[in-house]
Amino acid sequence: MEAAREEPLRVGQLEIRPHDYIALCDGRPLTLAPREFALLTELARRRGRIVTREELFDAVWHRPFRREDRSVDVYVRKLRAKLERVSPTCTFIHTHFGFGYRLEAEDSSGLSQPFHNTVTTA
Repeated sequence: MEAAREEPLRVGQLEIRPHDYIALCDGRPLTLAPREFALLTELARRRGRIVTREELFDAVWHRPFRREDRSVDVYVRKLRAKLERVSPTCTFIHTHFGFGYRLEAEDSSGLSQPFHNTVTTA
Protein backbone atom coordinates (compact mmCIF):
# COMPACT_ATOMS: atom_id res chain seq x y z
CA MET A 1 0.00 0.00 0.00
CA GLU A 2 1.43 3.39 -1.02
CA ALA A 3 1.95 6.06 1.63
CA ALA A 4 -0.35 9.06 1.39
CA ARG A 5 1.06 11.82 -0.81
CA GLU A 6 1.79 15.06 0.97
CA GLU A 7 -0.26 17.98 -0.31
CA PRO A 8 1.66 20.77 -2.04
CA LEU A 9 2.95 23.42 0.36
CA ARG A 10 2.09 26.99 -0.63
CA VAL A 11 3.69 30.22 0.55
CA GLY A 12 2.51 33.17 -1.53
CA GLN A 13 3.35 32.41 -5.16
CA LEU A 14 5.73 29.65 -4.07
CA GLU A 15 4.53 26.05 -4.39
CA ILE A 16 6.50 23.05 -3.13
CA ARG A 17 5.55 19.48 -4.04
CA PRO A 18 7.62 17.38 -1.61
CA HIS A 19 6.63 14.00 -3.05
CA ASP A 20 7.63 15.06 -6.59
CA TYR A 21 10.75 17.05 -5.60
CA ILE A 22 9.39 20.09 -7.45
CA ALA A 23 9.35 23.73 -6.36
CA LEU A 24 7.62 26.42 -8.42
CA CYS A 25 7.54 30.18 -8.06
CA ASP A 26 4.94 32.03 -10.10
CA GLY A 27 4.44 28.74 -11.94
CA ARG A 28 8.11 28.57 -13.00
CA PRO A 29 10.23 25.67 -11.79
CA LEU A 30 13.13 26.43 -9.47
CA THR A 31 16.41 24.64 -10.06
CA LEU A 32 17.42 23.52 -6.59
CA ALA A 33 20.09 21.19 -5.27
CA PRO A 34 18.72 18.35 -3.10
CA ARG A 35 19.69 20.08 0.18
CA GLU A 36 18.25 23.40 -1.00
CA PHE A 37 14.99 21.64 -1.81
CA ALA A 38 14.97 19.85 1.55
CA LEU A 39 15.66 23.09 3.43
CA LEU A 40 12.92 24.96 1.56
CA THR A 41 10.49 22.10 2.23
CA GLU A 42 11.26 22.07 5.96
CA LEU A 43 10.80 25.84 6.18
CA ALA A 44 7.50 25.58 4.28
CA ARG A 45 6.23 22.85 6.60
CA ARG A 46 6.77 25.36 9.41
CA ARG A 47 5.47 28.38 7.49
CA GLY A 48 5.25 31.57 9.51
CA ARG A 49 7.15 30.06 12.45
CA ILE A 50 10.70 30.92 13.45
CA VAL A 51 12.77 27.76 13.00
CA THR A 52 16.15 27.45 14.68
CA ARG A 53 19.31 26.57 12.75
CA GLU A 54 19.61 23.47 14.94
CA GLU A 55 16.10 22.31 14.04
CA LEU A 56 16.74 22.87 10.32
CA PHE A 57 20.11 21.14 10.45
CA ASP A 58 18.60 18.11 12.18
CA ALA A 59 15.73 17.89 9.65
CA VAL A 60 17.92 18.31 6.54
CA TRP A 61 21.38 16.92 7.40
CA HIS A 62 20.24 14.22 9.89
CA ARG A 63 23.31 14.45 12.08
CA PRO A 64 24.30 16.29 15.26
CA PHE A 65 24.53 20.06 14.95
CA ARG A 66 27.76 21.86 15.84
CA ARG A 67 27.43 25.55 16.68
CA GLU A 68 30.33 26.54 14.42
CA ASP A 69 28.73 24.82 11.40
CA ARG A 70 27.37 27.45 8.98
CA SER A 71 25.77 25.00 6.50
CA VAL A 72 22.22 26.21 7.17
CA ASP A 73 23.26 29.85 6.65
CA VAL A 74 25.05 29.03 3.39
CA TYR A 75 22.06 27.17 1.99
CA VAL A 76 19.63 29.87 3.13
CA ARG A 77 21.75 32.42 1.24
CA LYS A 78 21.64 30.25 -1.91
CA LEU A 79 17.87 29.81 -1.61
CA ARG A 80 17.32 33.54 -1.12
CA ALA A 81 19.31 34.32 -4.27
CA LYS A 82 17.34 31.81 -6.35
CA LEU A 83 13.98 33.00 -5.02
CA GLU A 84 14.93 36.64 -5.56
CA ARG A 85 15.81 35.94 -9.20
CA VAL A 86 12.35 34.54 -9.96
CA SER A 87 10.38 36.85 -7.68
CA PRO A 88 12.32 40.09 -7.09
CA THR A 89 9.43 41.92 -5.37
CA CYS A 90 8.82 39.26 -2.74
CA THR A 91 10.93 38.25 0.25
CA PHE A 92 10.37 34.68 1.40
CA ILE A 93 13.07 33.84 3.95
CA HIS A 94 13.39 36.16 6.92
CA THR A 95 16.23 36.10 9.45
CA HIS A 96 15.44 36.50 13.13
CA PHE A 97 18.90 37.16 14.58
CA GLY A 98 19.66 34.99 17.57
CA PHE A 99 16.61 32.82 16.89
CA GLY A 100 16.50 31.38 13.35
CA TYR A 101 14.66 31.71 10.06
CA ARG A 102 11.02 32.14 9.07
CA LEU A 103 9.37 31.45 5.69
CA GLU A 104 6.59 33.85 4.74
CA ALA A 105 5.87 35.69 1.49
CA GLU A 106 6.15 39.44 2.06
CA ASP A 107 6.13 42.24 -0.51
CA SER A 108 9.57 43.82 -0.77
CA SER A 109 8.79 46.28 -3.57
CA GLY A 110 8.27 49.14 -1.16
CA LEU A 111 4.66 49.49 -2.31
CA SER A 112 3.10 47.84 0.71
CA GLN A 113 2.44 49.44 4.05
CA PRO A 114 5.35 49.09 6.46
CA PHE A 115 4.82 46.98 9.54
CA HIS A 116 5.50 49.98 11.75
CA ASN A 117 4.23 53.42 10.86
CA THR A 118 7.28 55.69 10.95
CA VAL A 119 5.38 58.87 10.12
CA THR A 120 4.58 61.09 13.09
CA THR A 121 1.91 63.74 13.14
CA ALA A 122 2.15 67.06 14.90
